This record gives sequence, structure tokens and C-alpha cells, in this order.
Amino acid sequence: MPHPQLDQQIAKRLADKDVRFTKGRRSVVAGLVNGEGPMTVTEIQESLEVSVPLSSLYRTLAVMNESGVVSTHHSGQGLTRYELAEWLTGHHHHLVCTRCGTVDDIEIDVEHERQLEVLVSTLAGGANFDVSDHSLEIDGLCHRCQR
Repeated sequence: MPHPQLDQQIAKRLADKDVRFTKGRRSVVAGLVNGEGPMTVTEIQESLEVSVPLSSLYRTLAVMNESGVVSTHHSGQGLTRYELAEWLTGHHHHLVCTRCGTVDDIEIDVEHERQLEVLVSTLAGGANFDVSDHSLEIDGLCHRCQR
């Protein structure tokens, strides 16, 4: 499924970093757009319409992470998951299942997000830390693993 506006934004960001937006990188972006939340490399590879060697996929994700197009999330289980950066998708948080490893995106309403920002600012201020952003990951068991 084409995403022309998203592709234009990503192409500009990559060009600003002197990185080309190749067919392979476009394919990875499409896989991430069509996925449900942050994805492992294996999940991304399986979502691609064309077979891509794992080594190439890792290099692509590293370049796109360094360019600020994708974000990485590291779980306590040693899994790394990738998703498009928030400047492309909007601010959100995650529910992380500690049993199966799934990660679900959640959005918080405006009032609760403001409360969270105040809490983050208070905690960081007490440590003389200048906050540039925040993310919240809530660990627990998804509905499937609770059975």
C-alpha cells in the first residue's frame, strides 16, 4: 500500500543525512507501516513482499535508526523491536507482554499525557536532567497470555 506523503517525509529526512531512500528501504518502511506496533527483525522480514537477506535488513534498520526514521525498543527479554519514529506516527506509549514479547501501541488522552509530562519533568528536575522526550512502556501479560 503506497504512502506518498510519508515517503516524501522520509526521503527528505534521509536526503538531509546524505542517505538514499532505496527500494529496499521503501519496502522496510511499508512493512513497518503495515505492521501492528513495534516489530522484530524476523517479523519485518516476514512482512516484506520481496525476500531480503537478514544482514541487509539489519544494515537498513541501522541506517534508518541513525537517520531518525525508525526507533528501537529493547525488551527485558533481549529482543529489539523497530517502529517508525514518532515524528512520523505521533506520540504514543507501549504495553509489553513479558511472556510472549508482543508490544502494543497505546495512546493516552490529552489530560493523562499532561499529567505524565508533569511527572517526567518533576522526576528529571530533581536529578538536574534536561528532558527532550519521554516514553512509557508498561510490562505485564497480554490478554492472550493471561489465559
